[in-house]
Amino acid sequence: MAVAAAVTVAGVPSAAAPVVPAREGQTAWPVVIGHRGASGYRPEHTLASYELAARMGADFIEPDLVTTADGVLVARHESEIGGTTDVADHPEFAGRRTTKTVDGAQHTGWFTEDFTLAELRTLRAVERIPLVRQENTIYDRRFVIPTFVEVLELRERLSHELGREIGVYPETKHPTYFAGLGLPLEPALVRALDDAGLNRADAPVFVQSFETTNLRALDAELAVRLVALLEAEGVPADVAAAGGTRTYLDLVTPEGLAELATFADGIGPDKDLVISRNPDGTLGRPTTLVADARAVGLVVHPYTFRNENQFLPVDLRSAGSETDYGDVFAEYAAFFAAGVDGVFADNPDTAVAARAEHHS
Repeated sequence: MAVAAAVTVAGVPSAAAPVVPAREGQTAWPVVIGHRGASGYRPEHTLASYELAARMGADFIEPDLVTTADGVLVARHESEIGGTTDVADHPEFAGRRTTKTVDGAQHTGWFTEDFTLAELRTLRAVERIPLVRQENTIYDRRFVIPTFVEVLELRERLSHELGREIGVYPETKHPTYFAGLGLPLEPALVRALDDAGLNRADAPVFVQSFETTNLRALDAELAVRLVALLEAEGVPADVAAAGGTRTYLDLVTPEGLAELATFADGIGPDKDLVISRNPDGTLGRPTTLVADARAVGLVVHPYTFRNENQFLPVDLRSAGSETDYGDVFAEYAAFFAAGVDGVFADNPDTAVAARAEHHS
């Protein structure tokens, strides 16, 4: 995608910056993905969080998609909403609290698939990790749960307003689980992208999933780019549901990556798969993952970059508490030097500034 002259948003260069010459097989200007929006500054998966991410210079906003009982895609990190909404304060929904097994793990709370959209609209979002991001709690109960269609409408409005294309990077959450409930996510996803005119190869869209079964199916229905998300350990939920044992680590081998490249355009690995951590918790050395992925034509967008000490390698932490900011610029510099094609960031302005610094 062509990029325009540099502009400044909130004191940092935006994504609309001069193109930087690319290494062979690498994108010229690593993209910044606003992880759940600007979730370091606003309650995650709200229109306010997505809008702030775009205004801070993020190239993409990232809604995680789950479904309501009436089949509407909404943006929540999980379908269990006890920790991200004020549902516990609504006595009319006390009877909806239940325990479910999702992808092999038990969860107790309230689940979006047990609510209609109209019922969800009576709830308000709250900060998911208030002890870490206490400042975000001043925005508790100010924002509704957005639908995916509303996120796409916001993307279009901000693209016009900011004079640059804002991309969208939706994740299908627990697709095997939802399909088992008779509430598959994929038809509504395809329909929304079709209706928005975004189901085309040059659209500013990546669709991501931790499962490959639905990505293979979506490859036949979507022209947009697909990304296979990769955890540092464990077995994908679709594989486990089918009785298989193939792990995520099997997928990051050269053979596994070559298979992913038959239907996907990129990978979204846990960042420890790109640069491992030493046994003492310090930042280690890059693995071969970026080179191996690039060899089969896959872009690499690791997750998740956060500013707080508790999320950083121990040698990059500052003095003070776990919630104080550490030297995240050093972490970004290491990953940009390793050749990644983009980053998922809770603090998009920091990622944008780090990218500009690295390429200056």
